[in-house]
Amino acid sequence: MAKKLLFLFLCFTSFFNFAQDRRTIINGKVNDSLKLVKNANIINLKTNQGTFSADDGTFRLFVKQGDSVRVSSIQHITKIITITEQIISTKKMDVKLAYNTVVLDTFELKRHNLLGSLEADSKSVPIDKKEKALKSILDFSDIDMSIAAPDDLIDKMKPDLVTTDPTARFAGAGAGFSMPFKDSERLWALRKKLARQKAFPYKILSELGDKFFFDELKIPIDRYFHFLEYCNPLGIEDLHKEKKILELIKILQSESKSYLLIIKKE
Repeated sequence: MAKKLLFLFLCFTSFFNFAQDRRTIINGKVNDSLKLVKNANIINLKTNQGTFSADDGTFRLFVKQGDSVRVSSIQHITKIITITEQIISTKKMDVKLAYNTVVLDTFELKRHNLLGSLEADSKSVPIDKKEKALKSILDFSDIDMSIAAPDDLIDKMKPDLVTTDPTARFAGAGAGFSMPFKDSERLWALRKKLARQKAFPYKILSELGDKFFFDELKIPIDRYFHFLEYCNPLGIEDLHKEKKILELIKILQSESKSYLLIIKKE
């Protein structure tokens, strides 16, 4: 008799445990404060089985009491729900998600006096002094680009030769000869030198860059030409002509320190 009771007790316990492990299908619906939520991801964290909500927010899922169900959706805060006895008995689960509010970083809104007219407002916008000064330095609008630059032609030009024949009036007294006009030769040499000196500040600024002079060396923009004149006795133009750029840069870096001290005292 005792063995029969023990057998019945074990059978009842096994049936009860089987009933507890058995999962059932529940019907659910996902919504927020405004509407039904479609394409929400619903997953049973116990079994890793999941589904998505339909266009009307409904879904079906296998669960049992004690399971944890995670419901997530874009723009909503993820929610985890524990399956209770009531959910199992009613086989229904309504899920309400809250919107995920994104907080932006604070920013400062400054007042302005813009009128809404592009032509009028563009005149009132502050102008970058550095950019304005660079534009004035590199402004070639007044130069006729159709005319060949002196640098391109002077090397190819030669001073005129004036042919003189001091014996011309004495026929047969001697042979004629040519004499170069020395003043013309010196004039062309001077023009070549002046043209090179005029182009030097623009060439070196273009090659080394404005950041080198105005950011690294900290030369004031309105003192750019004056700084080059300050360094000129050290032969910076000749170094540039001979393409000794590294030596040129070292001189500019070294002299900029003493130059800044001088203009600071002014």
